Amino acid sequence: MDFYSRMVALLKVLLPLAALALLSTLFLLSRGVDPNATIPFAEQDIAERMRDQQVTAPFFSGTTPKGEEIVVTATIARPGGYGAPAEAEDLDAQIRLENGERINLTSDTGQVAVDRDLATFEGNVRIITSTGYTVDTDLLETALSGIRGFSPGPVEATGPLGDFTAGQMQIEAKKEGGPIHMLFKNDVKLIYVPQASER
Repeated sequence: MDFYSRMVALLKVLLPLAALALLSTLFLLSRGVDPNATIPFAEQDIAERMRDQQVTAPFFSGTTPKGEEIVVTATIARPGGYGAPAEAEDLDAQIRLENGERINLTSDTGQVAVDRDLATFEGNVRIITSTGYTVDTDLLETALSGIRGFSPGPVEATGPLGDFTAGQMQIEAKKEGGPIHMLFKNDVKLIYVPQASER
């Protein structure tokens, strides 16, 4: 028998023995599980969950009387109490209008006051429309019963016409059942950018 054959025969015995030795040390050195150990939550997390009722990853969908579809998601929502609105964090709203156009609305936080037919979006509010407009503001108040909204503070926007700023913005239909319009008011400034076909 040559050296190569003897080495293969020796390794056939040594390698399985080494594997058994490794497995046995794995089980011998592993820690035991304490069945009475507590789940590792921070005390602050437990206190917050006990104090505040909340829903993780809430989802809402519905339609307005006109047939516009609305889908709203958030990371966390807290129900309102007597005289206090419901609150949510990291809001994302998708709105599909009757004519097929879409509006996407995101914000850091939001509140819903059903008794006042009001939803308020606050902090880094961004509106993106399928018609090519992106609008940024800090506060947007919208109706729950239809597609209407009002931003009382400064607005920055970009769109097919160019970049513009305004002191306020209103979202509504000019007439009942008509198309939705964004109306910019108070010190509107537009930087017109001609389309490539116009140059």
